[in-house]
Amino acid sequence: MTTFERIKKIAKKRGFNLKQVAKMSGMKSENAIYRYNQGVTPRDSTLRSIAEALDTSFEYLKGQTDDDAPHNPNKRDMEVEEALNSVRMYQGKPISDAQRETMKGIIRAYLDAQDKNE
Repeated sequence: MTTFERIKKIAKKRGFNLKQVAKMSGMKSENAIYRYNQGVTPRDSTLRSIAEALDTSFEYLKGQTDDDAPHNPNKRDMEVEEALNSVRMYQGKPISDAQRETMKGIIRAYLDAQDKNE
């Protein structure tokens, strides 16, 4: 799979088109990524910006791994915390630390399953 195909695949998985990815990556031209399908090789710095925008790894986009998992594993923890912060009470009572840890595991497992199904 080419760099272009990897960018296109992960962009689609994240719900973005290539013009949006170019903008999010700080590229001057909205159509810049399309040049990668015409044999132009992106600079590593540009590819790192694209990887960051798409929440994947530079290595995935370079074809060094087939694992497109988010490049920042702490982001998953932030997503879990954000979801938990919206649930401070259950049945009119504050959730305990033990319940909170259980819910973290459930939310993390759910998000991981969603990533695998996409």
